Amino acid sequence: MIRFDNVTKRYDGTAVVSDFDLEINEGEFFVLIGPSGSGKTTTLKMINKLILLSEGYLYIDGEKISEYDIQELRWNIGYVLQQIALFPNMTVEENITIVPEMLKWSKEDMRNRVTELLESVNLDPDKYRGRQISELSGGEQQRVGVVRALAANPDIILMDEPFGALDPITRNSLQQDVLKLQRKFKKTVVFVTHDMQEAIQLGDRICVMNKGKIEQVGTADEILKHPANDFVKDFLRTGLPYYEGEKTVQTFIDKGFCTNKETPFEETVKLDTSLDDLTLALARSGAVKVETAADSESLYIKREHLIHYYADDILAEEKSKKEVNA
Repeated sequence: MIRFDNVTKRYDGTAVVSDFDLEINEGEFFVLIGPSGSGKTTTLKMINKLILLSEGYLYIDGEKISEYDIQELRWNIGYVLQQIALFPNMTVEENITIVPEMLKWSKEDMRNRVTELLESVNLDPDKYRGRQISELSGGEQQRVGVVRALAANPDIILMDEPFGALDPITRNSLQQDVLKLQRKFKKTVVFVTHDMQEAIQLGDRICVMNKGKIEQVGTADEILKHPANDFVKDFLRTGLPYYEGEKTVQTFIDKGFCTNKETPFEETVKLDTSLDDLTLALARSGAVKVETAADSESLYIKREHLIHYYADDILAEEKSKKEVNA
């Protein structure tokens, strides 16, 4: 649906996005993530021509965006910012219906759309449609900002760190609301964040960016299990305190879950055997021997080691998540 073909954006001769090749599928929740200055917001804004590309081509539904009428292009793209940018002199309903009114929707259609959208984010239409923006909490304002982007039924929704200023509880609630909305209305969402936990929770696929270039594109599972390079590994460790990378028998042994006492075994495993394969081997037999160098002591792993490892792992992860959300 959205395709970047060798796109570059320069400011005063300096490339902030360079040689960018990417395809975002129709109906996909796609996340752009990276540190500050990685080019993710610039990439997002090129989609609706808030920023014009310097080189290359950007396509929506197979047509170059340069060939779109800019007004029609933006009417078909909803946009949600961290700053929300609601009009304080308008009611909730007036804010939501700005674009439908420009498109000359009937009053009945606009009223019905406001009702549908407010209900979809658990805001009572009768209670909220006539309220002033100043009467809303930050979370309520951001919910109105999200549904305003959906009001005219656009095909694409762009979201630029929309929850960055919210407290963790409100943020988590809004993340769930946005996921439900995306599934319900089947929109293509391009979402910018610097928070790896948020990216994993929301994204069908994630694009990790650094210095204007793509480091890796994949599902959360693919990136967590197979980070493409040291930058991605370090970024994961920074964003996920409990992240250890792909776990292997070596990881297992490093934590002390093994014994050097001779133990009856049925299978052998290597130090780089994955934890999944180790689990399967121990499911088949009570213990395994680890293949180590000839001059190293023999090591054995029992099924009980696996049980203790997983118990400790779960407790450590829950503790880290609580510390992050504290």
